[in-house]
Amino acid sequence: MSGGHGGHGRTTRADRVTETREAIMSTAERLFAEHGLSAVSNRQICEAAGQGNVAAVGYHFTGRAGLIRAILLKHGEQIDLIRGRHLAEAGDSDDIRDWVGCLVRPVAEHLGSLGIPSWQARFGVQVMNDPLLRAISIDEALVRTSLRRTLEGLRHCVKDMPVGVRAERADMARQLITHTCAEREHALARGAAPPRSSWARTAGALTDAIVGMLTAPVTPRTAL
Repeated sequence: MSGGHGGHGRTTRADRVTETREAIMSTAERLFAEHGLSAVSNRQICEAAGQGNVAAVGYHFTGRAGLIRAILLKHGEQIDLIRGRHLAEAGDSDDIRDWVGCLVRPVAEHLGSLGIPSWQARFGVQVMNDPLLRAISIDEALVRTSLRRTLEGLRHCVKDMPVGVRAERADMARQLITHTCAEREHALARGAAPPRSSWARTAGALTDAIVGMLTAPVTPRTAL
């Protein structure tokens, strides 16, 4: 009997830890999105999440960077599942639009699933504006097989583009996706009408823009 009771106790404690972690992550994401990373302290996060222990961020995530990584990981895993479906549909396509769609549409679909208001896109902007956290974000994303496969497909489609130009336009595309999604999320959160009527249409507009950018001519350096 005691063994069974102990097992039940351990499950209960594990559930409480999971609930606490989720509360801290969702609260931190909201506060970071609304106020910026530098304006929010670990104490404020803990208090807003209803945690009596103001050191809970350090205890559960070994610090602020660990907390941010955990938020990125949570959303990244969900986007990864959606991207896998799009990759299956793309197959071995040579159409750059299919591969840009694999890049953009999973992000939009995930954001659309979060309801209104959501904070993930605006949180993403805050992370991308911090040099250290931006590196963490990119590293976390690039461990995902689905994203690496998508980028390989895109590279194949623009294989004749100079490497430096390709890297530059990839950064432009990342910024465009991040900020466009954050602007839509912000508009929805304050009850305003965003430019596009749905996340799917926003993804379509982003796909148009990024395909155009990736297929635009490259001005020779001698002409600059």
